Amino acid sequence: MTTFGKYLQDSRLSLNEAEAGKFSLRKVAEMSGIHPSYLSQVENDKLAPPGEETIQRLAHVLGEDPDVLLAFGGKVSSELKAIISKRPALFAQLIRQLKNEPDDAILHLVREVKDGKW
Repeated sequence: MTTFGKYLQDSRLSLNEAEAGKFSLRKVAEMSGIHPSYLSQVENDKLAPPGEETIQRLAHVLGEDPDVLLAFGGKVSSELKAIISKRPALFAQLIRQLKNEPDDAILHLVREVKDGKW
């Protein structure tokens, strides 16, 4: 299983390679408003994933989906928490029902909801 730090580091290194040094550890840390040594420790799994706001800033800098990066950090956005807390039993049931469904079936469901076909 990929850890938050490994996922973050792989994402940054891939961009750094593709963009000729524009995503060095120091540059990403600076763009994210954190200290380079802190980012290094997070990437090397020596520190737990940062808080929601920092993860969202990192996601923005790296062009990652914030919800995906939060999930790798074992977190859920405060926006999703608020949505779930309004109807916790229904969302829990929905997630449990969907847990074994293939991605294409879930994407089909998402598209139908988005298009107002529900």
